[in-house]
Amino acid sequence: MNDYVEKCLVSACLTGLSTRYDGKSKKNHSCMHCLQKTLWIPVCPEQLGGLPTPRPAASIIGGNGFDVLKGKAHVLDCNNNDVTSNFIQGAELVLSIAQSQKITTCYLKSRSPSCAINGNAGVTAALLIQQGIHVLEFD
Repeated sequence: MNDYVEKCLVSACLTGLSTRYDGKSKKNHSCMHCLQKTLWIPVCPEQLGGLPTPRPAASIIGGNGFDVLKGKAHVLDCNNNDVTSNFIQGAELVLSIAQSQKITTCYLKSRSPSCAINGNAGVTAALLIQQGIHVLEFD
């Protein structure tokens, strides 16, 4: 019998936790199916970065998550507050968790300024990808 259990990180909202900007969950049954034989750790980069739930919706302005990490783009909430430092801090803490737990796969929420990988890559997704962590996206 194989005792090895893969460990992975997952966007907390995909697991049914109410961590989204609007205070709601976005449980994804396909994601939960993929997690069945894993030891998973839920994370919310925005909360780890010090933002409350609920919180104003935010968008990356002037590029994508890779550009934010280079200092060439910013994350602004819908009230025009610059929350770039919160998003970077949250991304760094997610990466720290992944590295400390030797995690190589992360399941993230699509259409998120932290977690998206398709289209406009999010800040956390960009940092994880830069560090060689495999990122999968769920709606």
